[in-house]
Amino acid sequence: MVSAAQAKLVQSSWEKVVPIADTAADLFYGKLFELDPALRPLFPADMKEQKSKLMKLLGFAVKGLDDLDALVPSVKRLGMRHAKYYKVTTPMYDTVGAALLDALEKGLGDSWDEEHKEAWAAVYTVLSKVMIEAGDESVEVGEHMQDS
Repeated sequence: MVSAAQAKLVQSSWEKVVPIADTAADLFYGKLFELDPALRPLFPADMKEQKSKLMKLLGFAVKGLDDLDALVPSVKRLGMRHAKYYKVTTPMYDTVGAALLDALEKGLGDSWDEEHKEAWAAVYTVLSKVMIEAGDESVEVGEHMQDS
């Protein structure tokens, strides 16, 4: 679960990420593809739009921490799309989480500490769990429909 203090810490640190959004996105995708080069073909050759989408999505999620009940349906839809269209599997979420924490650490520099890491990890764990469960459900429903 994400505490109110962790949510506020993530939100305040996100404000420091916004001005370096391009750098943060570069750091994220650089680390993601370093950790798992097999993920690179899932993305377009020109990453400019993808990087912009990532930063907008993260901003939406961070802002939504004020009202998780309202955020969860959007996160579920995102998980369903990632499972259905991009064939994202559970282990990929671990890689994404590691790349995210690494990008934040490098991007925030001296502003990053263990408390920030724990807060961001807690948020990512909760949101990725929602995405994974929604994705698993959508895949199961799709398999059952094919069996019918």
